[in-house]
Amino acid sequence: MKTNTMKKFLAASVSLTMALSLAACGGDTSSAGSAPASGSGSGSASGGESYKVAVIKQMDHASLDEIANAIAARIDEIEAEEGITIECEVTSGQGDQSILRQLADQAVADGVDAIIPIATVAAQVSAVSAADSQTPVVFAAISYPETADLTGIDYVTGTSDALDTGMILDMMLAQNPDVEKVGLLYSLSEPNSEVPIAEAKEYLDGKGIAYAEATANTNDEVIAAASSLIAEGVDAVFTPTDNIIMAAELAIYEDFIDAGIPHYTGADSFARNGAFAACGVNYTNLGFETADLAYQAITQGMDAMEDYYQLPGDTITVNSETAEALGIDYSVFEGMAENLVPVTTTQD
Repeated sequence: MKTNTMKKFLAASVSLTMALSLAACGGDTSSAGSAPASGSGSGSASGGESYKVAVIKQMDHASLDEIANAIAARIDEIEAEEGITIECEVTSGQGDQSILRQLADQAVADGVDAIIPIATVAAQVSAVSAADSQTPVVFAAISYPETADLTGIDYVTGTSDALDTGMILDMMLAQNPDVEKVGLLYSLSEPNSEVPIAEAKEYLDGKGIAYAEATANTNDEVIAAASSLIAEGVDAVFTPTDNIIMAAELAIYEDFIDAGIPHYTGADSFARNGAFAACGVNYTNLGFETADLAYQAITQGMDAMEDYYQLPGDTITVNSETAEALGIDYSVFEGMAENLVPVTTTQD
């Protein structure tokens, strides 16, 4: 019987130069990989067994695509290591809960050995679909599983990318100690944003810094919300691991640059799509860990597994092009986290 507990993964040495194939698990994105979690990916099954896994993305955007590709890559490695076959399909709910339910129901009907939903709503829907069959649901990138009611369920486990909100706001003040007003840009329909936005308000209140909120649920609304924060005259903007805002980042980052406003976020994919900086989990590592947990759930059962496993948010990612356009020296972040990674803007 699984207990209401959480295990934090220790930072593991990783190799981001490893060549990885996506042949076993059909996907539409690409990524590099990392080492598996210690103690997982070593089930007792061997000798040609065959399994089926369904990977269900909540929607298509850079972070979720990176996770899906990392899961696919690790599944390929597990096949080779264990001498087995894992039939795997990656699908996307396109941000539509009814589509997510259809995909999860179909996975159960197809008799898959595990469902791997990526992001909160996909996980919630998959847990409902799997309730009768007790098909293992191994979620990826749920920031706050307790808030999402995904703990205490015998057939559900997964990985968490919970933010260190204080760290991100510390970065903001390290770069500009004279910040007077911060914009909080997020979606009210995104469960991942609820806790960190509350934490951000508490942090800013404690330091006597004003803030302005702008919320959105569609791409057009995100663009309008960003414009409203610019009009408010905010000195910086904070967004947590919000899938709605992430999907629209390419449409707003240049407006923030033109206004001289750095956008601080909770996922490296924001920075890769033009935001100034992020601090959080490495999503390639998270995808690898999730695949290992899914294999463990399939081959060893769920009884010994935790409710979820939290990965370290130990990477600061800075868009060097955006930093140059804003005239910011991002070396101020050196030593604030385990890793400081410069990236440039990509259109994915």
